[in-house]
Amino acid sequence: MVRDELGNELRGFHPALGPEPMPLALVVVESGGLVLLMLNAFRRTWELPGGMLEPGETPEAAALRELAEETGLTATAAEFAAVAEFALVAPVRREFAALYRLSLPGRPRPVVSDEALDFRWWDPATPVPEATSPLDAEIARVLRRR
Repeated sequence: MVRDELGNELRGFHPALGPEPMPLALVVVESGGLVLLMLNAFRRTWELPGGMLEPGETPEAAALRELAEETGLTATAAEFAAVAEFALVAPVRREFAALYRLSLPGRPRPVVSDEALDFRWWDPATPVPEATSPLDAEIARVLRRR
């Protein structure tokens, strides 16, 4: 298990979407073995692109919409990779996130937005950069190995 400084835990991964409520979708954007991280404007941490599903939206559609909103990068599809299970502390609850993978041939230049102040390409085989969400870093590492 991986835990962040607030006590939130990444409990594990499930191979398929299930009946659990799925309020969140994240996308691991890969290019040449590197993963795209964005500097979240609100939390001031480096994270994977993604966010909350809107009513009636599929997890994949949410992942692609959030990617476009946060980075300016567009795609028509992403590969489903897994479901992450979290134990969150404020408020205490179990939460699930649909995880998608998107492999890009070049290293595009994302566009700064209201939600993302900066971007970096990170090699998950190297130490986690300072101010990076340990939960998101672990998701990137696990998905890269799969």
